[in-house]
Amino acid sequence: MKIRSLIVLILIAFPVVGQQNTPSPSIYSEAALADLKSIQRASLDSDYAYKQTAYLTNNIGPRLSGSAQADRAVEYVAAEMRKLGLTVTLQKLLVPHWVRGAETGELVEFDGMAAGTTQKVVLTALGGSVATPDFGLIADVVVVSGFEELERLGRKEVEGKIVLFNVKFDRGLAARNEAGAAYGQVAAYRGGGPVAAAKLGAVAVLVRSAGGSQNRLAHTGATRYVDGVTKIPAAAVPYEDAETIARLASAGKVRMKLILTPRQLPDTTSYNVLADYKGTEKPDEIVVVGGHLDSWDLGQGALDDAVGVAMAMQVPYVLKQLKLRPKRTIRVVAFMNEENGFVGATTYAKEADASKHIAAIEGDLGASHPIGFIFSGKDEAMPFLTPLAKILASQGSGLIDRQPNASSDISTLTSLGVPSFGPWFDTRTYFNYHHTAADTFDKVDPKELAENCSVMAVLAYGIADLDTPLPR
Repeated sequence: MKIRSLIVLILIAFPVVGQQNTPSPSIYSEAALADLKSIQRASLDSDYAYKQTAYLTNNIGPRLSGSAQADRAVEYVAAEMRKLGLTVTLQKLLVPHWVRGAETGELVEFDGMAAGTTQKVVLTALGGSVATPDFGLIADVVVVSGFEELERLGRKEVEGKIVLFNVKFDRGLAARNEAGAAYGQVAAYRGGGPVAAAKLGAVAVLVRSAGGSQNRLAHTGATRYVDGVTKIPAAAVPYEDAETIARLASAGKVRMKLILTPRQLPDTTSYNVLADYKGTEKPDEIVVVGGHLDSWDLGQGALDDAVGVAMAMQVPYVLKQLKLRPKRTIRVVAFMNEENGFVGATTYAKEADASKHIAAIEGDLGASHPIGFIFSGKDEAMPFLTPLAKILASQGSGLIDRQPNASSDISTLTSLGVPSFGPWFDTRTYFNYHHTAADTFDKVDPKELAENCSVMAVLAYGIADLDTPLPR
């Protein structure tokens, strides 16, 4: 366990969970605590979010920004929220529209190959990648262990070649529930690899997949280009193919044919879906619950992030079942374009009155068992949160992890001083599926999804019904 995680558990988890006999602060009345426990039980018993996830994934499918499926998802979520009696607003956006085309790779020359054969390479284009010529390109492959080795090789060894960034995802770190840190270490090459290689004259880039799968699944995700640097095609290869290419390259020359035919179409109109469950006393003050509605196009976008949207949708569903309405408005936000542009999150924060946003809660790391919740905000808010954590402790979700940011889309609100939250997930296996063709509905555990719904609902109602807002 990392030192940071150990400190978190000592300073945060023990006071929150280990003082079960300490009376709750008077911030919450006994009646309020009873309501929160009812919300927890109802959330755990409900299959509403599971059914919504099933429809978003099986019926609608992958929802990349600009696609017909993304448009259909906007319509669907808006209609479902209207069925619950919520006030729905579609917040207009202009989003990128990138379309994946053909993508093939094959090794056409390497030591020991049988005459007249080639060896297939499994790969997938990185989001935003430019295309190769229609007939593809053929070039030698140079394998590097990172940016430093690339720089040491220099233009003489890189120019005219395909660069493979063979940087391994740390499965050991992920097994210690530090999967986010493991992902961050390798995702940097997906984002910055094409620019770094192009500066030295490379003609294309491959990156080893930024995930833990060892089932020959390529892991997509957005790459970045910068003005003044030639845009070169970029793709990800899975663990197995990266290993093969690296081993062959260590023995001699490796030559590859690469075909990628994606298209960057003109930006198109899409929407964030905003659905308000109006507060009784302070309806202009808002607690956001949300997830992002778009997804990558390889799988169904189940764990990333249909489950997050479904969690948020279940909050007003459960409250209406229980005939509970908080003092403040709870706003469901289905953000668009988290994956390849962040337009939805940026637009929402730009157009929002942050002073009227009391809190923001988002789920965007799957729906495995939540061990508690992440909190980004002031120390002075902790007395407001410990009673909520004590309620959630009965389902094994009573820990609090203090972080600079709680989740992706709401980070734009966090930067404006809005107290922010997200379920603190068990992420050990999440990056086995993230951004791959295996991110499908069957990976969603209904019990664990319900546990996450409970975390979001207890936080949302508890904060929205406070007499005074959270310190900020």
